[in-house]
Amino acid sequence: LPECRPSKGRPSHGQGHVANHGIGHGVGHGGGHAAAHGGGHGLAGSHSSVGGSTLLGYIGIDTIIEQMRKKTMKAGFDFNIMVVGNSGLGKSTLVNTLFKSQVSRRSAGWSRDDKIPKTVEIKLMSHVIEEGGVKMKLTIVDTPGFGDQINNDNCWEPISKYINEQYEKFLKEEVNITRKKRIPDTRVHCCLYFISPTGHSGHNVLKLNFKYLCVTFLELEMGGIEFYPQKEFDEDMEDKSDNDKIREAMPFAVVGSDKEYQVNGKRVLGRKTAWGIVEVENSNHCEFAQLRDFLIRSHLQDLKEVTHNIHYETYRAKRLNENGGLPPISSNDTQESNL
Repeated sequence: LPECRPSKGRPSHGQGHVANHGIGHGVGHGGGHAAAHGGGHGLAGSHSSVGGSTLLGYIGIDTIIEQMRKKTMKAGFDFNIMVVGNSGLGKSTLVNTLFKSQVSRRSAGWSRDDKIPKTVEIKLMSHVIEEGGVKMKLTIVDTPGFGDQINNDNCWEPISKYINEQYEKFLKEEVNITRKKRIPDTRVHCCLYFISPTGHSGHNVLKLNFKYLCVTFLELEMGGIEFYPQKEFDEDMEDKSDNDKIREAMPFAVVGSDKEYQVNGKRVLGRKTAWGIVEVENSNHCEFAQLRDFLIRSHLQDLKEVTHNIHYETYRAKRLNENGGLPPISSNDTQESNL
């Protein structure tokens, strides 16, 4: 799978409020009075230094983080997730549970009665989600038909083709002489691959099936399929420590649900089974909370950066080399195929 290191902290409503309020004060008010007051107040307590020498007063370079935060909150950001796996594994339900809203295909006119496509299709659903003043344009890239045929040879080809088409679309925008101030990002930042817990389509992913999941996961690794976060992307020991815990936990045994049940006097998201209620966010029942924290609260930005700095850059270098270092030549036919 395909992630500014500040992303390691978990975003909160409080942080969003600080960004809106703090920058207004620091730049709007502080900027007007910095020459008159900034130096005078900064002399006594300043421990900042340059080249080993103590600065004569407060400069304000530390406000760059808040400035970046404010611009990001104004502009919002894109996050594109592809979901891949056999039908009936609860892909749509899990995505809806992750983002606590109806964002997947079930809310876009899809029903379980629809026939399974004879070939792998690519279906997109986009929604704007806002939380704590931060806007995210979320796009779910669904792949109905994957793995559902008698002969599934090359069923991955439409998926690979779509991913490369998004890189090509971004590259063409990037090399334009008059390019957009902000290039729309349709590149896939994350691919969630769903494994059947029983060897065939099942509806209850419980920890008793975890042994099968591990075996299947090992088979994928032996087949040369890499999973994010890859060890070579670890930047320091802190990264390695955090990512080792994630790698050891994979694959995640998860349950998704948009239904609430009363458990010990509390309303919880869960799934009713013959053995009782499987609580979605109870770590003793499944690993949904761990997947959510990893995907959204600690590594979302890193997923975007790895997509841009590694996967897209690899594609970009290859395409430019093919053209002798020149930008790719556009044609109407090519542009139409990339839409």
